[in-house]
Amino acid sequence: MARLIWLMGASGAGKDSLLQALRAQTPPALLIAHRYITRSADAGGENHIALSSQEFQRRCAAGLFAVHWQAHDQHYGLGIEIDLWLERGLDVLVNGSRLHLAAPAARYGARMLPICLTVSLPQLEQRLRRRGREDEQQIAVRLARAAAPAPEGCHSLSNDGPLSETLAAFNRLLEQMR
Repeated sequence: MARLIWLMGASGAGKDSLLQALRAQTPPALLIAHRYITRSADAGGENHIALSSQEFQRRCAAGLFAVHWQAHDQHYGLGIEIDLWLERGLDVLVNGSRLHLAAPAARYGARMLPICLTVSLPQLEQRLRRRGREDEQQIAVRLARAAAPAPEGCHSLSNDGPLSETLAAFNRLLEQMR
């Protein structure tokens, strides 16, 4: 049975880095879905499809998103093409959201594999400071949010060490969950 792999983790945990590494060495029968986001295409970070708010709402009204949510003043959506990929027997990996796990869990049920990418708080703080996108107050908020317990049923994947180790652990987890 093909699975929707919902990758979650705190900002700075390394989701974009892991997704980039997986794109370079994608395991067989796995597709990495892009998200549709009302954020500029040149905003950096993940590979996404940039939409205006109006276009996002138009696509939402037309039923073109399998799942959609709003966070950080942006709209996020996953296209209905992921359902076709799942029907074809392909696992689909998406950059998900901890706070919006309920909608895909309801839609995909037992086909859903939630993975929480974790990083120690000292490592996370170091990464947030290094990237320089947040001020001190924003860093404190992100660290507090990261300290919250992972959603129930989420498989933990540590990203404290080298990315190559995280990539290998991800591949082992996929094999174990078959």
